[in-house]
Amino acid sequence: MRQLFLTVTWDEYSFKINGKRLMIFSGEVHPYRLPVQSLILFALRSMGFNAVSFYIFWGILEPKRGEISFEGFRDLQPFFDAAMKAGIYLIARPGPYINAETTGGGFPGWGTYTPGLWRTSNSTYVEAYQNYIKTVGAKIAENQITKGGPVILVQSENEYSGFQEPYTEDFAYEERLIQDLRDAGIEVPITTNDAWPGGHYTSVDVYGYDSYPNGFDCSNPYVWQADAIPESFWDAHQSINPEDPNAVYEFQGGAFDGWGGAGYDKCSILTGPEFERVYYKNEFALSTTFLNLYMIFGGTNWGGIAHPGVYTSYDYGSTIAEDRTLREKYYELKLQANFLSVSPAYLTARPMNIYATQGAFTGNAALKTTQILDVVGNKTGFYVVRQTDNSVNTVKQYNLQLPTSLGEVKIPALGGFLTLNGKDSKIHVVDYDAGSTVLLYSTAEIFTWATIDGRDVIFIYGNNDELHETAFNVSGATVVAKVLSGQRQIKQKFISNNVLALQYTTSGQTVIEIGSKTLLYVLDRVTAYQFWVLHLPSSGNYPYFNKDDPIIVKGGYLLRSVSESDGTLSINGDLNATASFEIIAPRDASKVVTFNGQRLSLSATDHGSLKANAIKANLPAVSLPDLPSLKWKTANSLPEIYSTYSDASWTIANHNSTVNPATLSTTVVLFAGDYGYHTGNILWRGHFNATGSESGISLDVQGGSAFGYSVWIDATFLGSWEGDALHSDYEGSFKFHSQLLEGSSHVLTVLQDHMGNEENWWAAADGFKTPRDYQDKTRGALNEGGLYAERQGWHLPGFDDSKWTYGKPTDGMSTAGVSFYRTSFNLNIPQGVDYPMALVVTNSTVNTHFRSQFYVNGYQFGKYINHIGPQKVFPVPEGILNYNGQNTLAISLWAADAEGAKLQSLALKLTAKVETSRPKVINQPLTSWTRRPGAY
Repeated sequence: MRQLFLTVTWDEYSFKINGKRLMIFSGEVHPYRLPVQSLILFALRSMGFNAVSFYIFWGILEPKRGEISFEGFRDLQPFFDAAMKAGIYLIARPGPYINAETTGGGFPGWGTYTPGLWRTSNSTYVEAYQNYIKTVGAKIAENQITKGGPVILVQSENEYSGFQEPYTEDFAYEERLIQDLRDAGIEVPITTNDAWPGGHYTSVDVYGYDSYPNGFDCSNPYVWQADAIPESFWDAHQSINPEDPNAVYEFQGGAFDGWGGAGYDKCSILTGPEFERVYYKNEFALSTTFLNLYMIFGGTNWGGIAHPGVYTSYDYGSTIAEDRTLREKYYELKLQANFLSVSPAYLTARPMNIYATQGAFTGNAALKTTQILDVVGNKTGFYVVRQTDNSVNTVKQYNLQLPTSLGEVKIPALGGFLTLNGKDSKIHVVDYDAGSTVLLYSTAEIFTWATIDGRDVIFIYGNNDELHETAFNVSGATVVAKVLSGQRQIKQKFISNNVLALQYTTSGQTVIEIGSKTLLYVLDRVTAYQFWVLHLPSSGNYPYFNKDDPIIVKGGYLLRSVSESDGTLSINGDLNATASFEIIAPRDASKVVTFNGQRLSLSATDHGSLKANAIKANLPAVSLPDLPSLKWKTANSLPEIYSTYSDASWTIANHNSTVNPATLSTTVVLFAGDYGYHTGNILWRGHFNATGSESGISLDVQGGSAFGYSVWIDATFLGSWEGDALHSDYEGSFKFHSQLLEGSSHVLTVLQDHMGNEENWWAAADGFKTPRDYQDKTRGALNEGGLYAERQGWHLPGFDDSKWTYGKPTDGMSTAGVSFYRTSFNLNIPQGVDYPMALVVTNSTVNTHFRSQFYVNGYQFGKYINHIGPQKVFPVPEGILNYNGQNTLAISLWAADAEGAKLQSLALKLTAKVETSRPKVINQPLTSWTRRPGAY
């Protein structure tokens, strides 16, 4: 065993925390994509996860070199503190490069001014990241487990796997970055994630890799590749780092969607519950004891966070949707995570028949079965069954021939067949310990088990109306299985002197007593979804990380926590409808039971649990503003096209050379990034004296996928490239409407939409650009672009628009240009509810070419491109929306056609109604407008 640290160790099987083996089941969450960071972690703990992996975005923290800010949403400490309260370990991923569909891949834009290649040992790059790594590394170090915090691992770099020719892997860079992290105070193990099992950057403590086997084609969500299951990963792991756990630091938890794409609802189908059952169980078949799902909650690309390949939503089709509602994927994962949590034998198990799985143990070539045996305990076996053809939907019948401590057993022993649906997988167990009870085998899958008041309570499940069989080692032939509730028809038979086999169908809920010491809950999948495994806090520095003392509760939308004092069991959770509860808890700890502080009326069930009368969810009606009916003010946000406008304070584009690797094709550099402007809407003004021979202008503009641009000569509109989902650059020609007089002076104005900086995935390349200098230190450098309204701060609360004219975005404008709209409204949402909201628009089929940005209390939380889409619903979290007070809503409307444009509709809508026990949300800083000196 390798050991460097007192609290985090590892060997070839698994990680250990304080000497105890741990299956690290983790999900990816990005704090910068959910500015109100406390909202999500309890839901992950309740799902059975024990860790969260998170990126730290260098470009947000240090948009100007030498000036690192943790103000507002950038403050990492609330995230660390929330993890401690939720009982979630953290895996910190500070880069410096992170990728993550972020602008520049997380790099700060000022890096483009630094000669030399990034993601190498080039001294200028190493010097550039020093301040960031030292400062952020120290923050992480203060919160690592060796200092009493939740951070257990720190990742160095990100997918350092591909290298721009002629360069190759830079070992000096790898070693330097590891040393820089150590020098910053990092004591926990350092990891890295290879983009595939390619053996790159193996000098870290625990190497691992990534996998996205089902791809990203959300437009065909029901189409799977026939052979996409990555069975070869075990051999790859053994060839690279067999002395370490098999760690997958990113495994597909959803899929990103691009401009003009299918939408994230379809991505959630592509990677839905069926995907989770097949692909994640195959990872377990490869003895993967660290599995991180990317993403578990995607969040929002608010402001200019995104690179051009994605739009405002970063929902990702994740287990938890962008508005924080729980998809069915959540409940499926709850089954898997809780099973692993109570199966310590899995942590020392090994696959035994890689590449020999087809037909194994079933004799059916249409099925593959992987045998995973505990090679330390030398007892328990796990058998993962899936279909050979990953793409089919047909149902297959099979029998199992499994080796057990009783010898080889044909299953089902009491007759009949097992079935496996297409796009499904099962984990059958052999010689499995559940407290003092030993299951010789079970074809129904195990959800969880607990020993409560001296009795082993075991929960197993299957699809509705499936035939299953479970056999128990018992202490004599007199033991009888007795149905206490549910279906009365089960088969039971001794298949040897001390083994009692039960055969049943999984339908609803059936509770069976086996002797005096074992209680078996037989559930169908949907019923199993309703159960929660909660744990009482322990003593010591990590009370909420306790995995002992389980309390099992059926009912509720989301149960968050449980505590006990003097025989009163206090359950806290969320309801979205009337709920009934069944509570399986020690008698002495549950003399009184409360839910969200309300005492429950209890009665005993026939099988010894407690049943509570139905509780009606408290979901009060609330009043939301009818946005089109509000008093709106409007002003022109394109004064730059008029002769009265002065650009004397603008940056002059006069560079004659650039460190940008792109070919320079103009007499001076016209890369906006070279001048410090590279986010959102960008304006160019070109002055010239006419010769009289000009008839138009040709412009080749680059702005990323779905970008667009519009052109004016003086105040005359020439036209637009409206943009599409395919072009990241476009050369357009625009004719002048009249002959220019010789010697006359003119100004060309180009309004360009930039969709974010390209990522820099290839090491030793410079494919990223820079954000400009910025005024709003609270909301950060990526919140604003270059619109006149943004430069003046019109989007901020408190701006005086009293002299503006009345006008609303649903009336719009009748010419090409940019109009800006403002209104305000109050919300009064009662405490004790979680009512997520979203701005919702509908697609306009008249004057279709327009772009809008939505600003809520100054935060840009939506970018809508009418003719490209697909997004029309823009969730805005509580904390950005002030749920108890005034809110400012501002909208930019850029009409790319001469006829103008308008929003077809605009509404603020609830996306869910939930009664909640979560703590009160603290608003993000909603700083008001102040005059901006030098704004032009």
